[in-house]
Amino acid sequence: MTGTPTPALVLLGGGFSHGSDPLLDDFVLAASGRARPRICFLPTASGDAPGYVERFHTAFDERDCEPSHLELFHRTVDDLRAFVLAQDIVYVGGGNTANMLAVWRAHGLDSVLREAWAAGVLLCGISAGACCWFESAFSDSFGPAAPLADGLGLLPGSLCPHYDSEPGRRPGYLAAVGGGALPGGWAVDDGTAALFAGGRPVEVVTRKPGATLHRVTAGADGAAREAAQAARVLGAQGGAGA
Repeated sequence: MTGTPTPALVLLGGGFSHGSDPLLDDFVLAASGRARPRICFLPTASGDAPGYVERFHTAFDERDCEPSHLELFHRTVDDLRAFVLAQDIVYVGGGNTANMLAVWRAHGLDSVLREAWAAGVLLCGISAGACCWFESAFSDSFGPAAPLADGLGLLPGSLCPHYDSEPGRRPGYLAAVGGGALPGGWAVDDGTAALFAGGRPVEVVTRKPGATLHRVTAGADGAAREAAQAARVLGAQGGAGA
């Protein structure tokens, strides 16, 4: 008898979007638990940029999976629910988080993704595609990075992407959490992937030694605390590195 699936998500700090992280994309495919997963790319945050869609297919068409993509600005799929629930993985690209969430809600895709997650479809994404799953995020949707309290809330708290690579991200997020503008949450370094199941991280991997996932919480003194999570370094074959 098959039990209820544990809802799972992968937060990405790289992948085909960065052009040099095939190991992180391999990690996503393996995390689905499927021999040949059906993986759908959502490029909404980029305005369904054709070049981004092409890069996805370049990265995945030759892998052992069944890739597809879903555009909403030039929508051709009538039954979104049936299409999304038929996938094993939904992979959300980067771009503008606020705009993406607004478009999803206009099409009713937000509720479809929530249902898919509960049904066991693996959700994942980079940058905006990672921020969207939380209650809130440290996002540059409106210019300089600032609190955005408009996420889907599949995971509690907040998220900050590009924690180690974009100037201002780390001090800005620490200040927002410490000052109460954002709830505590997680920060993802570039080059890292974190698998969440049951609302908590169960595996963290990185292609860049030293890069990882960080737990960020507010202290009683108004300062934020950060705790780096142990990360497995991916080697040339996707295993543990030296």
